[in-house]
Amino acid sequence: MRLLVLEDDTTLGPWTEKGLREAGHVVDLFANGKDALVAAMGQDYDVLVLDRMVPGLDGLSVLKALRQAKVTAPAIFLTALGEVDDRVEGLRAGGDDYLVKPFAFSELLARIEVLGRRPGVREDQAAELRVGDITLDLHRRTCKRQGQLVDLNPKEFLLLEVFLRSKGRVQTRTMLLERVWDMNFDPTTSVVETHISRLRAKIEKPFGDTLIRTIRGTGYVFEPV
Repeated sequence: MRLLVLEDDTTLGPWTEKGLREAGHVVDLFANGKDALVAAMGQDYDVLVLDRMVPGLDGLSVLKALRQAKVTAPAIFLTALGEVDDRVEGLRAGGDDYLVKPFAFSELLARIEVLGRRPGVREDQAAELRVGDITLDLHRRTCKRQGQLVDLNPKEFLLLEVFLRSKGRVQTRTMLLERVWDMNFDPTTSVVETHISRLRAKIEKPFGDTLIRTIRGTGYVFEPV
């Protein structure tokens, strides 16, 4: 599943992200409520994991804004605010579950998986991602363009998934390093450029067009015809 995690603790946030990635999920980690809100408005997430006390915009306000905008992704609050009134407030704001810190990671993972399995919760999107004439089967990890199977390695597949989910929005080199390779900015590595070149050779060259456009000095944007 694709997960959004809002957690400003510099130890707990990366630890939670690492654990969820190791469990096979794609994770976008945010330490600021405003950044998380923008991301959740622009991308489809299977589950939102929200801390309540974060800078910029608290997790409760983030979820209220998302529910007002008709974003229906299930949400679990992961917070130190554990009184009954706090739980009630979180659930009434549109939360689907509430887990109080400190917590066992296995319990968090189980609760996320339960939310992701709920009937009718983005089942089609969770199984298949389609933009233009490109289709990604997220269960079988296969790619087709114009009905033709395209052989992608795991990183190329994940890179293309990021582009499809962010269609029309610029993805910087740093963003791609974080989302695909779980790396911080490294000015010496050319891994992004190398993989984008290989991806273009597979999904563009055989079909005679351009899907991934380079924005000089900024990054890349996926713009299907």
